[in-house]
Amino acid sequence: MNLLNSLHEAALPGDATAETAGAWTPPLTETDVAVGQIGDFLFDFSVETTPGEVNKTESFGAYLPPATRVYIAFIPGTDYGRVVEAAKRLRHDGMVPVPHIAARSTPSAAWLDEQLARLTGEAGVDQVLVVGGGVDRPVGDFDNSMQVLRTGLLERRGIHRIGLAAHPEGSSDIGDAGVAKALTEKNAYAEQSEATFYLVTQFCFEAAPIIAWDKAIRDAGNRLPVHIGLPGCATLKTLIRYAALCGVGNSAKVLSKQAMRISRLAKTATPDKLVLDLAQHRAENPDCGIRHAHFFPFGALERTASWARASADGTVTLRPKAKGFTVAGFD
Repeated sequence: MNLLNSLHEAALPGDATAETAGAWTPPLTETDVAVGQIGDFLFDFSVETTPGEVNKTESFGAYLPPATRVYIAFIPGTDYGRVVEAAKRLRHDGMVPVPHIAARSTPSAAWLDEQLARLTGEAGVDQVLVVGGGVDRPVGDFDNSMQVLRTGLLERRGIHRIGLAAHPEGSSDIGDAGVAKALTEKNAYAEQSEATFYLVTQFCFEAAPIIAWDKAIRDAGNRLPVHIGLPGCATLKTLIRYAALCGVGNSAKVLSKQAMRISRLAKTATPDKLVLDLAQHRAENPDCGIRHAHFFPFGALERTASWARASADGTVTLRPKAKGFTVAGFD
């Protein structure tokens, strides 16, 4: 049952249920509708982590709902065994581990097959995220994610769900034309594969560019659902630093405006306005590609997870004039 249905049930008189109340439909206020849209968008949210963060976190189950998808980023130049160990630990904590497979950091098909065997055999992995991998020179045979997909190794090793990186603000590695070509190829491959495919974007800070990008790729033929990357509850200083490192400078301009006063750099930001805008767009445009929320905590897992869970549960207060919402204890 989604949150909007729950709100309908709560509004029924006495001990009536939706079934016993017949055709009577309880009125929902604009606030009820907005809260429901937020809950539906954040339902089944996922989070990003690193092997280092996994080692520092006592228990993911203390912060996240059971079976939350936790993506494990691979840090170029490090031992991939750390990703395998992190996946094992997350599975032990009751999470669904989703390790990154970075094409340009993959030495060979034989090495890839070995790592997939470990991931599936030791950690029960059946879902991965395939990315190009932000290194200038490939370490081996693979230059892009399509080359990894075409080996067929993911499906043969029992990977049933495959996420693919998406770039709403473009990619400095392959340019706009390369991004468009790659997306077309990914859709074509997904149509003939037995696995389920979807897109996962880099984190963003404004809804309008994301909505425009989603419409553009839908018009160009994309049919893969999109999981939108969202910033976690980190300080403005931290968000600006990661935005610069990860090449999302255009959408990060909104952060710079918020941080005009130095005193605000230490303020913890929450993505409430972004979530509200995307949630409303998703509800009002059911044919859009935007499906799920994917959080990048930036070292603030506990705070981000608490905020996301409270927001998904509907314990929010809307700000005036659709300026976002507040969650008790986060302002």
